[in-house]
Amino acid sequence: MKEKRNMRVLISGGGTGGHIFPAVSIANEIKLRFPDAEILFVGAESRMEMEKVPAAGYKIIGLPVYGFDRKNLLRNFKVLWNLCKSIGMARKIVKEFKPDIAVGVGGYASGPTLWAASRMGVPTLLQEQNGFAGVTNKLLASRANAICVAYEGMERFFPADKIVMTGNPVRQDLFNDTISREEAVKFFELNPDKRVILVVGGSLGARTINRAIADAIELFNDKDVQLIWQTGKPYDPTAKELLANKPCDNIKQMPFISRMDMAYKAADLVISRAGASSISELCLLEKPVILVPSPNVAEDHQTKNAEALSTRGAAILIKDADAQQQLVSTAVNLVSDKERLTTMSQSIAAMAQRNSAARIVEIVCRIVEENKQ
Repeated sequence: MKEKRNMRVLISGGGTGGHIFPAVSIANEIKLRFPDAEILFVGAESRMEMEKVPAAGYKIIGLPVYGFDRKNLLRNFKVLWNLCKSIGMARKIVKEFKPDIAVGVGGYASGPTLWAASRMGVPTLLQEQNGFAGVTNKLLASRANAICVAYEGMERFFPADKIVMTGNPVRQDLFNDTISREEAVKFFELNPDKRVILVVGGSLGARTINRAIADAIELFNDKDVQLIWQTGKPYDPTAKELLANKPCDNIKQMPFISRMDMAYKAADLVISRAGASSISELCLLEKPVILVPSPNVAEDHQTKNAEALSTRGAAILIKDADAQQQLVSTAVNLVSDKERLTTMSQSIAAMAQRNSAARIVEIVCRIVEENKQ
């Protein structure tokens, strides 16, 4: 009789929080259901998953893989060398770990890992966060057992019979029902009786958004609107100098917000880039949002993410090139329009995909069971 063993899951991908948060959420859901499950992450050396995944309590192995250089083609000889080396390392990892399934969430490392796993007979599942599929997932799709997506119309990129609409898993610590808006606003030392705009551009900030805020800083005083401003570390000194010269009691600025649950709860309106994870969080939190897609991402997928909401009245899209002139004036006028904020909140809530991690893990379990038969 074959000895029963604990489920083993290999999870690969990363590069940005948009890949890492879903990966960790899936791992957490697996551990919740199967406390004895063994989970191993495979990431790219020197990328943020090598820090974030261990912080979440999981083991990770790094591969020396990174993206192609489209500007300096000669550097791609080294890229190809590292890719071949990474495939070899991935094969060794799969052979030694013996996973029941390999889950790819996109990013450099998922390519060699999922490629190796599928060719060694391990079933694979892909999780695509964006409305415009990444190159890695498109290349891996033909051999995948299932492809979990967050947007309609993904049969443009993947075999239709493999697609499952699950939405993107998000950080559960954002959903704190024990705090009120008043408590959250006071947490940032602001006035609960005034409207609040939250600006988030990621841990590194968003240069265009920060400059747009800085250029129109007086408007927040003029319109008596409050601002929670996450600038990112690079822009922090500039913002602090600006606010020292132009003091404003309505503005709370910081390089990074550690309590995003408080920030979201306090906000009447959010200004954000259009990364897939951010959008999924905003949908679930039912937050009216102005999206300023980053132009510096592969295949302009943030614009496509934002359009999926703006065409349904669930968000306002302002192009990066137009942010300097339009962003702050649009935001301070909108945040005082309670009726429109309510309509936007209802529209974005209708697009939310709930319990995404649980739905993905259901598919993981189904594939593992089918593979045992």
